[in-house]
Amino acid sequence: MDDRPDIPWFRDAPRRAKWLVGVSGGADSVALLHLLHDAGFRKLIVCHLDHRLRGAASTADARFVGKLAARLGYRCETGRDDVRQHMKSEGLSLETAAREARHRFFAACATKHRCPRVLLAHHADDQAETVLWNLVRGSDGLRGMSETQEIRIGRKTLTFVRPLLGIRRDDLRRFLTGNGHRWREDASNAMPVAVRNRLRNEVLPLLADISGRDPVPPLVRAAADAAGLRHETTAALDSLRLLDPQGRLHLPTLRELPTRLQRAAIHRFLAERNIPGLSRARIDEALHLLSPDGPATLNLPGGIRLRRSAGRLWLDEPG
Repeated sequence: MDDRPDIPWFRDAPRRAKWLVGVSGGADSVALLHLLHDAGFRKLIVCHLDHRLRGAASTADARFVGKLAARLGYRCETGRDDVRQHMKSEGLSLETAAREARHRFFAACATKHRCPRVLLAHHADDQAETVLWNLVRGSDGLRGMSETQEIRIGRKTLTFVRPLLGIRRDDLRRFLTGNGHRWREDASNAMPVAVRNRLRNEVLPLLADISGRDPVPPLVRAAADAAGLRHETTAALDSLRLLDPQGRLHLPTLRELPTRLQRAAIHRFLAERNIPGLSRARIDEALHLLSPDGPATLNLPGGIRLRRSAGRLWLDEPG
């Protein structure tokens, strides 16, 4: 039986290139690995991190992934990280601590194998959850995950690629069961302890019940439309030459723009300099610096300040 979903990214992707691929052992990442194998990707390095969250089950996950990689003819890198300890010592949520642990692990694998490209198994249902969560926590605009995203981790820049963003979770499981492929179930996915679990198991089903329709496709379309608008906005900003030779924002030019473009220009300026937590509220605070009667500085994370001086906006970093 062949229930392979159509994945547009596969059509032009370089199959002979080396890729890292994150595989947890769950249905989504196992489906991605099989789909890549069926499509002729042969230079894959399977990367699995044991978060040490589920005891013996985590160990069994790592063993399952190692055997699967070997059976498909791929190298496998496994790592362990005490995510709970990291969460407590850094004051992070469990999800954030786990994500940071994975990023560190991927960066180490990228260095070892001289491969900065990482394939991830996020799909359309994950995208809908991300859009909802970003909206309710106050993100600057309607934002989901990007199919391709560059992330700086320490001194390493990784490119994360998500080929399955247009594919539904049920289609991936249908592909696995239809072809007799096994995967590992994580019982914690059904527990109402993490934000994503509650969005997946409570909020989206409630929206479907209230509206009488599946909420995932319109959320995914909205994210795609917003991403397209941001792309057009970026092209418009590129033509304006908003930066001076020292890389500072030129205030006289910025003040002539509509508020939407001002907001986009400031967001881009801060994002390109790796300033975290770029919520709508923070960008609106930064907009106040454009007024000569407004504040001249804005405090940002890490002791960094956004300053207005001599007709420019620039970052004043500590040290």
